[in-house]
Amino acid sequence: MFVPDIPYKTGYPGPSSLSAIVSGVLSIVDRGYVDPKRLGIQGQSWGGYEVAYLITQTNLFNCACSGAAVADMFSAYGGIRYGTGVLREGQYEHGQSRIGGTIWDKPLRYIENSPLFWLDKVETPLLMMHNDKDGAVPFTQGIELFSGLRRLGKPAWMATYNGEDHNLMERKNRKDWSIRLSQYFDHYLMGAPMPVWMSKGIPATQKGKTYGFELDPKAGK
Repeated sequence: MFVPDIPYKTGYPGPSSLSAIVSGVLSIVDRGYVDPKRLGIQGQSWGGYEVAYLITQTNLFNCACSGAAVADMFSAYGGIRYGTGVLREGQYEHGQSRIGGTIWDKPLRYIENSPLFWLDKVETPLLMMHNDKDGAVPFTQGIELFSGLRRLGKPAWMATYNGEDHNLMERKNRKDWSIRLSQYFDHYLMGAPMPVWMSKGIPATQKGKTYGFELDPKAGK
C-alpha cells in the first residue's frame, strides 16, 4: 500500500496534489512494482476533486474515477453545504481548498485550480459518481463536470443514486457501485469487454429496471 503525503501550498491545491501524487506513483513504477501501462486512479470528495484536477494535467493514468468532486470553485464558492447550511466561502478562503483569498482577491487562483476550465486537456476516461441529495458538494458540480466532458467529446460516465447524500449509505447502491467500479477498471486495466451500461448507456426511463451489467463483446475501448 502506498500512501503519499501531500505538502499543500496555499493558493495551489491542485498543483500540490499533482506534484506529490505523480512523483510518488512514478517512484513506485521505477521500482517495478506496477505496470505503467495499467495505472488507474480513484478518489472521493476531496480525493474526487484531486482526481478530476489531475487528469487535466497528466495522461499518466489509463483511467480514472472521481466521486462527489468540485469542478468549478467559482460557482461553488457562493453556495452552502445543504446538510448544515454552512457557507462554502470559508472552505475556499482558508479551509480544505486552501486558495487563500476571496474570488475578488484571487480570481485567477480559482480558475487555475478548477478542473472545469481545463477539460479540453483531458484524454483520460473518467467514471463519476455524484448523488442528487449531496449535502457537502452540490449535485450541480457533478453536472458541470460531466456535461463539460461530454460537450468536448471525452469518454465519461456519471452515476447518480437518487436520494443518496455525499457517500452511499444504502446497501443496494453500495453493491451496484462496487460492480460498476469493478467492470470499469476491469475494462481499462485488464482488457475485459465493456459492460452495456458503458457501451450503450442506460436511458433515464429504464433506471432501476435495467442495470446493463452484461458484457458487450462488440464494444471497443
